[in-house]
Amino acid sequence: MNKRFEGKIALVVAASRGIGYACAKSLALEGAKVYLGVRNMDAGKEISEDFKSEGLDAAPVYFDASDKSSYQPMVETVVKAEGRIDVLVNNYGATDVNRDLDVQNTDLDYFDEAVCQNLNSVFAPVKFAIAHMPIGSSIVNIGSIGGYNPDLSRVSYCVSKAAIMSLTENIAVQYARKGVRCNCVMPGMIATDAVKRHMPQQFVDAFLRHVPMQRFGLPEDIASAVLFLASDDASFITGHCLPVAGGYKVPTPTYGDAAPKMIQQ
Repeated sequence: MNKRFEGKIALVVAASRGIGYACAKSLALEGAKVYLGVRNMDAGKEISEDFKSEGLDAAPVYFDASDKSSYQPMVETVVKAEGRIDVLVNNYGATDVNRDLDVQNTDLDYFDEAVCQNLNSVFAPVKFAIAHMPIGSSIVNIGSIGGYNPDLSRVSYCVSKAAIMSLTENIAVQYARKGVRCNCVMPGMIATDAVKRHMPQQFVDAFLRHVPMQRFGLPEDIASAVLFLASDDASFITGHCLPVAGGYKVPTPTYGDAAPKMIQQ
């Protein structure tokens, strides 16, 4: 059976854990040589060695979202080694829930820092990689279902993820005629270490009441969507923002209150 990414070169930004790790592993299992954009190079080397022990092809490359000067060298390292990038997955996204509050209570400097980092982690890799992406290449950005929905807090995160949707569409329109596609996957609540550490249980319980599938997503759920959009199976799809959220946002807003009572009956 042919692997979908046999002979392809992939770069996954922020690939050391969670969604990024799952995307990198899935691409490697499908035959790609995967470069893992990581801040901790020792951890990146360890992951790459683990991949190689399974017969997969991977290598770490330095990336630090807080250091804009790391973006171009990350891309150039891959291009120098391989001559091209066939798949680019922009996975970085972060916030500090103790500082990312409502508009009035979020510090202006923090807002600027958080929005710029989340946006630059998509804009800059594309800016530097696009000239080295051949016809048939694919970019997949990881957004968030929070980009659709305004919230009572996390204003920086939600605004940045909404902007990534627009950036995805702009990239798609600007480079479609060059044969490069760009799409966005929008995860719902995913069971990553970051979620487990930072989300209060009260918030988690309230959120899951609005998820028809009644569970956390898994990093592998997102990786599966990324692989589809990056593959030739999606060769006529570009500029699309795909929620992968267990049905969150599909029902009426009263669903979260009504569903538990109906299930009990």
